[in-house]
Amino acid sequence: MKYSNIDLSVGAFVLLGIAAIVWFAIRAGAGVLMGGSTYEVNARFTNITGLKAGSQVFIAGVPVGSVDKIDLDSHYAAVVRLHVKQEVHLPSDTIASIKTSGLIGDKFIALAPGADSQNLPPGGTITDTESAMDLESIISRFAFGNVSSSSSPAPQPSAPK
Repeated sequence: MKYSNIDLSVGAFVLLGIAAIVWFAIRAGAGVLMGGSTYEVNARFTNITGLKAGSQVFIAGVPVGSVDKIDLDSHYAAVVRLHVKQEVHLPSDTIASIKTSGLIGDKFIALAPGADSQNLPPGGTITDTESAMDLESIISRFAFGNVSSSSSPAPQPSAPK
């Protein structure tokens, strides 16, 4: 059986495409798609419900990093290790918040840089954080009437004079 040049070209193109897909998958799995080098920063939260390793980190809607690892510290707080792009310098008074994309979308971390002149060092910890809002518990409070109300009685209309 004799192969033509077109058959060999198509075969080489397909092999090259498969190699590119494998390379891309390996880079994506390692979290290297951010481009350039990164440094580690930790953030301590009281509740991270729904946040996963691999979630994105944003500043003003621009992706600047990813969640690398989530651990529990000795005080039962969640410590989230972030990989942030090397060229992004975070002030030491940066605030980290867990947000949701859409109503029931994926969780991500939004960073709000402060105005401090000192930057967080690599391996530093963001302590000013806003934990994840648990939509399920809020809905159940409304559904089952456990929403706290004011303890004072409703004002009574005054009698006409």
